[in-house]
Amino acid sequence: MSRVARATIHTDALVHNLGVVRERAPGARAIAVLKADAYGHGLRRAAAALAGADAFAVSCLAEALPLREAGHDHRIVLLEGFFDADEIEDFAHQRLDAVIHAPWQVECLERAAPSRPLDVWIKVDSGMHRLGFRPEETAAVYRRLRDCPAVGEIRWLTHLACADDRRDDTTPRQLEAFARAREAGRGEASIANSAATLAWPSAHADWVRPGICLYGASPFIDGGERPPLVPAMTLEARLIAVHRHHRGDRVGYGGTFTCPEDMPVGVVSIGYGDGYPRHAPNGTPVLVDGRRAALAGRVSMDMLCVDLRGHPGAAVGAPVTLWGRGLPAEEVAGRCGTIAYELFCRLTPRVTFREE
Repeated sequence: MSRVARATIHTDALVHNLGVVRERAPGARAIAVLKADAYGHGLRRAAAALAGADAFAVSCLAEALPLREAGHDHRIVLLEGFFDADEIEDFAHQRLDAVIHAPWQVECLERAAPSRPLDVWIKVDSGMHRLGFRPEETAAVYRRLRDCPAVGEIRWLTHLACADDRRDDTTPRQLEAFARAREAGRGEASIANSAATLAWPSAHADWVRPGICLYGASPFIDGGERPPLVPAMTLEARLIAVHRHHRGDRVGYGGTFTCPEDMPVGVVSIGYGDGYPRHAPNGTPVLVDGRRAALAGRVSMDMLCVDLRGHPGAAVGAPVTLWGRGLPAEEVAGRCGTIAYELFCRLTPRVTFREE
């Protein structure tokens, strides 16, 4: 039996989740966000499954070029735009849309003479205070881009800071600020991330930009109803040992789990060297043979231990699901004090990927 640390990518789930986006935002076109290797799911694999989207979005040229090489003719939006003037001709040649978020980018375009004009999106800082122009700055930015020969179509874009909490009043305030900014000029708009796509119809605008929901994780932190998403990644390993320990025995580095009674403990073939979070606490759920069990002790580089009480038949070779179908990644992430995005993106090359 070879060591098993395997991620299965369910392409049917990607298709299903895009369908959920279409149902929730029927009047908008969908930009599938594929940055960070499609949130760890594989850029080319996810793009092929999500080819029914109206456009793609990535963060940089290194993520956009493989999509063109694979033959995708979609509009591709680069969410941080170009990083220096030397990239402008690559944008033009590859027909890539640039998000413009800073004055220096406007200046670069005014000096540029690309082989074709670039379609651009003016990034508005409507309240997240990360990238973008303040609403009162957008009129001057719009005029400069409108008068620039290097610029083709102009669109508008912003990002929502708190849409993942459906009770928070930040989102309506950001929508108002974005509406004020757009008074500066014409153009289509994109506002909605995954959470806003699923729960804030007033944010749908012309284009929605779903990311994490395409991969089957709920974007919400408010404890409300989980949308009908299907996990697109199942991370699995195997039991490689089962031991009987006595009451009072301490398990793993630092002895952070003490057996409360005589009990079985299983050893699983995955650890932080594979990208599973080292800081996952005792009690973090896993599935053993499809049934719930819990971490017992500190995660090691190559292994972790699980409490097998309630699993009398568990034996070496039994499959262990760390997250995925039957165990949503956001539940595991919540126990670890992080988010599903990070779980997906941190898997290392030791994990074998397969597609089904």
